Amino acid sequence: MYNLIIYLYLLGVAVYSRFNTKVRRMWRGERDAFRVLREKVDPQARYVWFHAASLGEFEQGRPLMEQMRRDHPDIKILLTFFSPSGYEVRKNYEGADIICYLPVDTPLNARRFLKRINPEKAFFIKYEFWYNYLHILKRRGIPVYSVSSIFREGQVFFRWYGRQYGRVLKCFTHFYVQNEESRSLLGRLGLTNVTVTGDTRFDRVLQIKEQAKRIDEVEQFLQANHGKKVFVVGSSWEQDEDVYLPYFSAHKDWLLIIAPHVASSERIKLLQERLNTMKLQAVTLKELSRIVYDKGDSRYGPSAINKPAVLAGIHTLIIDCYGLLSSIYRYADVTYVGGGFGVGIHNTLEAAVWDVPVIFGPNNHKFQEAQGLKAQGGGFEIASNEDFRRLMDRFATDADSLATAGRQAGDYVGRLSGATSRILADVPF
Repeated sequence: MYNLIIYLYLLGVAVYSRFNTKVRRMWRGERDAFRVLREKVDPQARYVWFHAASLGEFEQGRPLMEQMRRDHPDIKILLTFFSPSGYEVRKNYEGADIICYLPVDTPLNARRFLKRINPEKAFFIKYEFWYNYLHILKRRGIPVYSVSSIFREGQVFFRWYGRQYGRVLKCFTHFYVQNEESRSLLGRLGLTNVTVTGDTRFDRVLQIKEQAKRIDEVEQFLQANHGKKVFVVGSSWEQDEDVYLPYFSAHKDWLLIIAPHVASSERIKLLQERLNTMKLQAVTLKELSRIVYDKGDSRYGPSAINKPAVLAGIHTLIIDCYGLLSSIYRYADVTYVGGGFGVGIHNTLEAAVWDVPVIFGPNNHKFQEAQGLKAQGGGFEIASNEDFRRLMDRFATDADSLATAGRQAGDYVGRLSGATSRILADVPF
């Protein structure tokens, strides 16, 4: 049944790729993977294979790859992706020797792929359970590890109709899971090769913090508005803005930095128009750069003489590019992570690692780190404008409450770090 579904999926992708650029990119990349392997694999080298579905899983696997490269420089790393959103962003990642798409999980593809690469070990990140690849890995006696994985009662493995597919779990040499619930659920299936090591994302955000950039434009913006508290929003959606923007239209003693989830020109324009109607003077980071470096701007003037006055008159900064948010959180007094009034919240740990409280919407219950932050006192769920107003008023008037919440957020990240070292200390090389 699984293979029938895979072949139907292949047919659907082949058709849909004619109409969708992202799907077409993935379809071509998967077919091109064998050429990449043929050209780049050194048959005399030792390879360890890491597979990540997309960018989020890559970030979880990254600390493992980088630590392994430091500890075992003689071993080469193959990194594969399923999604274009991971591959296109990280196809030039220097921490891996070969990067390509993973061909679709047919028996023929799996046999060809593994014959070509012949890895010593394989690491599958979080939710990756490729039936044919895993069974062939097991038959070949190649150790395979599930890392930062998390299991829930509702998953197919624990349903009566998923028992046959659930056999794929017996192909893993060991599971390094995020929590005790996952270990308990696997135990119900008779799987005892399980260790609770936590989530490698905690190690990754600590790495990101160490490597964070100082951003001159943002620092000059804050200096010109010295004395005001800073509210940073990451991955902002329009539903989030319905909740938090009204507060700041009435509280101009806060500075607002917004990183939209999608930084397209259309999205930025709509956000600017909305801010203008609310009398919130806004500038994008690209416009701010022209002001700071005196390159001129038709809206704000070309001269450095006017720079402090211009910057002091701006209330809101819009981040109209990608890759800077994790560094920008360092400037926050309070943070908000978007998605909680829609698809689900985004990465709360990148904010919490900076010792600042993290606010998010109600769709957060499937996110273990959000639950942990709430329990620790560093994360705060809101469901309405009124919830947001009460919380922000407390942070604005009670310095001790604000400081305690920030400290609790940072302590939560620090306390749960170390999964990378625990995993690699247990895996034999």
